[in-house]
Amino acid sequence: MANVIHLQNVSKRFKKKHVIKPTNLVVEESKIFGLLGPSGCGKTTLIKMIVGMLKADKGDITVLNKKVPEASLLKEIGYMAQSDALYTELTGEQNLEFFAKLFGFTNSERKERIQYAANIVQLTQDLKVPVSSYSGGMKRRLSLAIALIQNPKILILDEPTVGIDPLLKKSIWQELERLKDEEQKTIVITTHVMDEAEKCDRLAMMRDGSIIASGTPKELKTQYQAQNFDDVFLKIGGVQ
Repeated sequence: MANVIHLQNVSKRFKKKHVIKPTNLVVEESKIFGLLGPSGCGKTTLIKMIVGMLKADKGDITVLNKKVPEASLLKEIGYMAQSDALYTELTGEQNLEFFAKLFGFTNSERKERIQYAANIVQLTQDLKVPVSSYSGGMKRRLSLAIALIQNPKILILDEPTVGIDPLLKKSIWQELERLKDEEQKTIVITTHVMDEAEKCDRLAMMRDGSIIASGTPKELKTQYQAQNFDDVFLKIGGVQ
């Protein structure tokens, strides 16, 4: 199995604070890889460096055999930020149309991708509505649709299911698993929700800017003799 993301001795400071301590990380192709940890542990900073939005102070980051930052990777990575970056004066459809145009799709391709992405997040009936009228959960769903629209090789999703109802959350996870299995997408997802951690193929558990444990969900529960990830976190001191 090929490695599509590789971090070697990567670190990041903001002023005097060591936000990411020297970190090594490998993400395999066609896997769902979870970054699990409490708010403020460094998950978002780490994925922003993988995307190329932040530059590491030290170390190397390679994505699809290209050293980050690299402009050509922008078409290969679908990124959903923790905070929604939407044009609220436009409709949901106009937001999707704008981003689809950025990736050079033809008219027929744009129509097909917009329909696909909107259907996945169950926004089809609300595409003509201005985003300013959307609830917080609807904005999260639109942000996820935008990440999906370009049909990227890698999806990087920062807490994508926050504020989304349980039924839709289940539907989104089913689609992520389909994308991995049928279309060989690689998916990196951050979460602090333990039941989502169970759905990942591999996990890295973070605390205070460091990866404190990694492995498959089964390996981690076996290693720490735990029934669930709440117990794993308690045993390794992940809950403060």
